[in-house]
Formats: sequence, structure tokens, C-alpha cells
Amino acid sequence: MKTFLSILLIFAGISAFGQNPPSKEIQIKMALLAAPEDQRENATVYGYGTDGDIILLRQGSNQTVCLGDDPSREGLSIASYHISAQPFMARGWELKKEGKTFKEIFDIREAESKAGKLQLPDQGSVLNALTADEADVNWTTGEAKNTYTRSVIYIPWATAESTGLPLSPAGPGLPWIMDPGTHRAHIMINPAKD
Repeated sequence: MKTFLSILLIFAGISAFGQNPPSKEIQIKMALLAAPEDQRENATVYGYGTDGDIILLRQGSNQTVCLGDDPSREGLSIASYHISAQPFMARGWELKKEGKTFKEIFDIREAESKAGKLQLPDQGSVLNALTADEADVNWTTGEAKNTYTRSVIYIPWATAESTGLPLSPAGPGLPWIMDPGTHRAHIMINPAKD
């Protein structure tokens, strides 16, 4: 199964696997798997064009945005997030397209958010990242089995001291804070695996 790195790659848009994207319909079907079931019907969906660029596949009408799988990475890694995170996500996509590294993207977004040039996700907004191994994905039907979902709750600029959260999970499935004190501060929730 894809590791925790998948969430980091979603944030930055880093890629490396190399295959053509599925059809628009399959990309939408799969991207929606990351969203809460009651939010799927009206969610906005982004996916990938044949040139590897992120494109709008479907404009929605609710607060949920879904991001389809990057075909250049092995396995399935999709996400859903609150619409308030869209400027943050889009900026990451733009910087990745310019060839920036993960660290460069982090540093640029940090500086831009401190300067008030980049709108950050709302406090408490959520991102769900759903992953699956390549062998568990049917790219023709848009189905996946043995999936795993991690959640992120954005709390920009928060610290371990301001929240009482530890810097690593105290036990299976327990929340912790990642990137404390930065624009990307967030609560990580990795449910215990069966």
C-alpha cells in the first residue's frame, strides 16, 4: 500500500510512475471514492490530462473537491478536501509544473502565506487521502479493494503547545500534529489497520 508519502505528494504534486490517465469517467468515479458518501454527488473533481497537467473534470456545487489519481505514480492515491484548500492546492500544482521540488514548494507557499498572498485552508477543514496498491486497482472499471484512508485536519500555524497534540502518534489511530508552527500545520489521523 502507498505510504504516508502519498499525502505529502498530494500536497506538492510530485510524481514519478508513468502511464496514461484513465478516461474522464473513470477518473471521476475513482476520485469520488475519497469523499464522504453524502458529498460525492455534487463534488468538484480534478484529474489528469494526457499531458500530465491537472485539469477540471467536473464542476460541483458543494464544499467538497476531489483530486484524482496521478497516473505517473504507482498504485492509487486520491484525495478529497474542503473547497477552502483550493487556492493552496492550485498553487502547489502551479509550482510543481514550474519544476519546483517539494521543499521549494513548501518554502514558497510558507513565504506567500506569511505575506498574505496565499489563502490557506480554513481552520478545521479536512483532507481525506485514500490509497491502494496497484494490484488492488481495476483501472478499467474504476474499482479498488483493500483501500486505506488517512485524514488531515488543517490548523495553520498551530503548534504542539497550542493544541496539546504530540509530534508523533502516541498509539495506533491516535491523532498527532505535523508541520507544527507552519502554514501547513495539520492534525494527522491514520486509522489503525485491521
